[in-house]
Amino acid sequence: MPAQPSFFSTPSQPGINIAGALRSLRAADPRLARAIDLVGPFALTRPRLSPFAYLLRAITYQQLSGKAAATIHGRLCDLFPRRRPTPDQLILLPAPTLRRAGLSQAKTRAVHDLAARTIDGMVPVTSRLRSMPNEEIITQLIQVRGIGRWTVEMLLIFFLGRPDVLPVDDLGVRKGFARIVGRVRHKDT
Repeated sequence: MPAQPSFFSTPSQPGINIAGALRSLRAADPRLARAIDLVGPFALTRPRLSPFAYLLRAITYQQLSGKAAATIHGRLCDLFPRRRPTPDQLILLPAPTLRRAGLSQAKTRAVHDLAARTIDGMVPVTSRLRSMPNEEIITQLIQVRGIGRWTVEMLLIFFLGRPDVLPVDDLGVRKGFARIVGRVRHKDT
């Protein structure tokens, strides 16, 4: 199967031409062109995490403010050598230890499930993810407790750099689209 398009370059495939893509989007819709100009330069950097670490962070951050989530994620990482959790180490931590770090009971179950499913190979390694189609990744990863479609869509965009993902259930995306097409008026526009 050919590699999926990505914003990120790999040794076997160059990343997509962002400047060309932006030109095409600007040409397709003047309202979108104005939004692109207002937002400014496109910037997306490849995270230096494993799929396990990315999803662990995503679970930890769910439904929390950024500061609270960062504190809890920091406490969680403090439980591991060099602050780098691994599935093999995480699965051995008892629930009370994870709860003391600040994880809820539901998140404790979710991170244990993530560790177990990573160990058994159900959470693919990065090289495997790169070659999988979006829907196959979504179907596979939503089987992990605490991971839904939106979380996997964020992984597709920000971890794999996939340009062909539109998280239509994301409130920010919906509000942004409504603003671009003029269905929402704001004081500052």
